[in-house]
Amino acid sequence: MVVRADTVTAISAAKQAVLRSGGTVKSDLDLIQGFSAAMPSAAVDDLTAIAGVRVTRDAAVRMKGMDSWANQVGITMLAPVIKAAGGDKADKDNPDDGVTATGSVLTGAGIGVALIDSGVAPVKGLNNVGQIIYGPDLSFESQSANMRNLDTYGHGTHMAGIIAGNDPTSGSGLHGMAPEAKIISLKVATADGATDVSQVIAAIDWVVAHRNDPGLNIRVLNLSFGTDSVQSAALDPLSFAVEQAWTKGIVAVVAAGNDGFTAANLTMPAANPKVIAVGAADSMGTDARNDDTVATFTNRGNAGRHPDVLAAGRSIVSLRAPGSYIDRTYPSARIATTLDPEQRLFRGSGTSQATAVVSGAVALLLQQRPNLTPDQVKALLMSTAVQIKNGDPYAAGAGQIDIVKAAKTKTPTTQQTGTPATGLGTLEASRGSAHVYDSATGAALAGETDIFGKAWVPATWTAQSKAQRSWTGGSWNGSAWTGTAWGAAVVGQQSWAPVTWSGRSWSGSTWTGRSWSSAVWNGRSWSSETWLGRSWSGRSWSSAGWTGEPWQ
Repeated sequence: MVVRADTVTAISAAKQAVLRSGGTVKSDLDLIQGFSAAMPSAAVDDLTAIAGVRVTRDAAVRMKGMDSWANQVGITMLAPVIKAAGGDKADKDNPDDGVTATGSVLTGAGIGVALIDSGVAPVKGLNNVGQIIYGPDLSFESQSANMRNLDTYGHGTHMAGIIAGNDPTSGSGLHGMAPEAKIISLKVATADGATDVSQVIAAIDWVVAHRNDPGLNIRVLNLSFGTDSVQSAALDPLSFAVEQAWTKGIVAVVAAGNDGFTAANLTMPAANPKVIAVGAADSMGTDARNDDTVATFTNRGNAGRHPDVLAAGRSIVSLRAPGSYIDRTYPSARIATTLDPEQRLFRGSGTSQATAVVSGAVALLLQQRPNLTPDQVKALLMSTAVQIKNGDPYAAGAGQIDIVKAAKTKTPTTQQTGTPATGLGTLEASRGSAHVYDSATGAALAGETDIFGKAWVPATWTAQSKAQRSWTGGSWNGSAWTGTAWGAAVVGQQSWAPVTWSGRSWSGSTWTGRSWSSAVWNGRSWSSETWLGRSWSGRSWSSAGWTGEPWQ
């Protein structure tokens, strides 16, 4: 569980209470002014009775399918991952025109990749002019100017580095799969990874509506997120949202989930049969692919829906967000100083990382052939994938992506068929067990309402989303979520203007009075000593673990 307190005195009293109960205090979480702990369930009520103390139980926030990856070891550097996938050799020549190879490799130049995640920190390798464009911050941290758009959790920065990191520094420099692609970052998650399905759906709708804004050219959507929805992909609103992106020409690349081979379903929205569902491969600590296996944390799926392709996803090294939740909680995920003297890198495992690799690969193909449809991109990746020897017939999908082969293969005429998703299911069923909670009251955001308490009417929203009218200026589902236009730059990058959220409540619990103080990005790390913001908890991000330990 995670324990937060308003004062140093309250933190001390909480720790003493945990120890008296026979429990253990684990890690200090300075960024959120708290600590992680384990204690008997019967004693939790005594802990919450302490003035200024708030408790988030593991059952409310824990990612699914994490325990099986608790013994993660080793590192997988990004350069060999890109080399094995052919990302360093894919030629710009369009195979459809019959002209010989140009000798120039693809870089993703001119392609926008929308990253709906926890924000992006402006670390070296992601701070080149024009490299990151900050779309609207739809997270609960959007109301704090000092945290807006930036990555207090650490997940989004890691993904961005894999997709489009671009650091020319020799030695510790890092390059992503598509180093000249643009990242359009939409922050939906807070420092503890919390986000509600309604926030993710709103972000997808915004991406579709603004995909052709000047300078964006959003052709790829990276979604390393998934819920254990209890309704079919045909009904689920999250599934409907990604399908609308797909039909509008955006290639949706989605994590399959980390519940392992025992999982008979993919997480939502990877369960939608149109999108590219990505599983993870385990490189077994070598650069060669002949010993690779399907990572055991990958959702297996079933005959009707399983991962489409695989990419490396075990112990992947990417950029670190210093001072973020993950960085503070798992310092052993940092790379040894012999390999990373500046301590700028971090390792993590999951279908999240594999999804980011594939998103970068898609950007390369779209640079080569801008007129490719999402269906054609999917067909190219699957038809040229390299099968894993003795791989599980479902979990392995078509195999590991091979961009060199895909780039040399002529454009197919493929068009996916099937019944379109209706989106007429419920928001609550889409959440599954992935809820956010007000840590002051313990109340869950549940039922057919969004984060502002506005009623969710599927028929109204689906019609608006399909017609690209779900956003009106900065309003979505009847509430003002963000500003109406591009605003002042954030740390030198273009950004969307914010808006102040006005009064709202749900389940009788208001959260207009959330207290925020000055968490400051100083160019290297978060200054966490004075951050008193209330946190929402709950997470569904598809990373299997950092440093071999499950997120608590």
